[in-house]
Amino acid sequence: MSTPQIDIRDVPPRTAWALEQAGVHPLLARLYAARGIRSVDELDDGLTRLLPPSAMLGTDAAARLLADTLDAGGHIVVVADYDCDGATACAVALRGLAMLGAQPNTLHYVVPDRAVHGYGLTPTIVDLARQHEPALIVTVDNGIAGHAGVNRAHELGIRVLVTDHHLPAVDEHGEPTLPDADVIVNPNQPACTFESKAIAGVGVMFYVLLALRAELRQRGRFDPANQPRLDALLDLVALGTVADVVKLDANNRRLVAQGLKRIRAGRMQTGVAALFAAAGRDPQRASATDFGFSLGPRLNAAGRLADMTIGITCLLTDDPTQAAELARLLDSINRERREVEAGMREQAEVLLESLMPKGQPPAAVVLFDPEFHEGVVGIVAGRLKDRLHRPTFVFAAGSDGLLKGSGRSIPGFHLRDALDLVTKRHPGLLKRFGGHSMAAGCTIEADDFGTFAEALRSVAEEGLDAATLDHRLATDGPLDPRWFDAATVGLLDQQVWGQAFEAPLFADEVDVLRQKLVGEKHLKLSVRLHGQVRDAIWFGQIEPVGERVRMAYRLALDTWQGQARVQMVVAAVG
Repeated sequence: MSTPQIDIRDVPPRTAWALEQAGVHPLLARLYAARGIRSVDELDDGLTRLLPPSAMLGTDAAARLLADTLDAGGHIVVVADYDCDGATACAVALRGLAMLGAQPNTLHYVVPDRAVHGYGLTPTIVDLARQHEPALIVTVDNGIAGHAGVNRAHELGIRVLVTDHHLPAVDEHGEPTLPDADVIVNPNQPACTFESKAIAGVGVMFYVLLALRAELRQRGRFDPANQPRLDALLDLVALGTVADVVKLDANNRRLVAQGLKRIRAGRMQTGVAALFAAAGRDPQRASATDFGFSLGPRLNAAGRLADMTIGITCLLTDDPTQAAELARLLDSINRERREVEAGMREQAEVLLESLMPKGQPPAAVVLFDPEFHEGVVGIVAGRLKDRLHRPTFVFAAGSDGLLKGSGRSIPGFHLRDALDLVTKRHPGLLKRFGGHSMAAGCTIEADDFGTFAEALRSVAEEGLDAATLDHRLATDGPLDPRWFDAATVGLLDQQVWGQAFEAPLFADEVDVLRQKLVGEKHLKLSVRLHGQVRDAIWFGQIEPVGERVRMAYRLALDTWQGQARVQMVVAAVG
């Protein structure tokens, strides 16, 4: 495992002082200042502070297209992606359109089976959508690369609205190429000046609905006093945003904060409440962590191992009994996913030995085994990336005989750009590819695995320098002893943390008094910190640590027999 160097984030003292003077809790003032917050205004999570829908290119045209379709009573089919972002975006689209006046039985959805249809708006998924006789197809969290799918829809006389947040494909000259859709809404398309480029697919669809509501107001459908309350959908927007691990910029933090407020107040979709219950989490104390580690994985498991319609139905139903049954089913599928993942990780460790004869990983790790499951390759790639601190791709064989790969990267190495460079050097090697800087995917012929592995390693060797390969862990430094209590844990859990706005991670020198394995795979420790004996746990760690170490840790509550104690959750030692 790559042992990180434990660093301390810089805290601009004047900024921290100004935030504190403005009424921010002293600890939060320090944490926010270290994460780039410069003014208390940036912490205002009110809906009025959201970026306006008109700022996103295509929303006005999308609103007119949707309004015309609603006025005509035309059928609309939503084409969703098979992950949590796609599922929540689909539920937001269908619930929102119904709220805005879509006639009964005119709204439908389809979601690809990754093994049958592949990813995104393909001709085969358009043919599946055709059975609903749509006047309009609306993609959510996909479609920006669906050139062939859009063309097929137009052949059938079906209009297409693409809502997406992924980067468009580029041609041989490096220029973005867009499908010939009737309307495209994507903040990452050329000429779009929307500031929040990191908005998730569910956020894009929510913005389209806001624009549609404004368009319908103009058409006299309703006025501001009686218009539908689209903020009722923000629990879904928050869930999809966090689960998709997008950067939590100011706009995304506001969306998540608003969703959390509604959940804590008991205002949430029936399916979201059922997912909280299945995960054993308390919605009154809902946090972004619940989305990322409890609810999101249960929805994602359906798309990975089963059928994402299970997850979407759970989010769409208003029947508590049905929602509870579906949530329990999703919980069961997620347990199966964990078992599959554990087996794949064990096999991956065997494969790694041949790649690391001297214990040092190559510049990029690329693995394949015939027994690997296509639905879990991304998770395994992420685990290996975290352990090795190297860009990692894991492949599995698809039902069509092609290898489907999912990759995860490290800061400083843009994975999608790396794939673009691979395909330029080896034309035709990648059948399909796409993604972001930190996560990407591609499809190759089975016989081309070795060529791809060498090509990616070559690009990585050129693009990775010593500084990038140096695994560094950013922390917030020592925790003042006065904040080591349950109230602080509650305060921190109430805030919105996530990608690029990481949850607090403290670092202190501790004396290790006792340590033992629990559950065969976790290290339980008793440490002395600032003269006090504290409990700590290091999940997934089996090797003992030294008697005095520098420990990076988070605060959490360990509840046992009704008693809650503050516990240090260890992230690393140095």
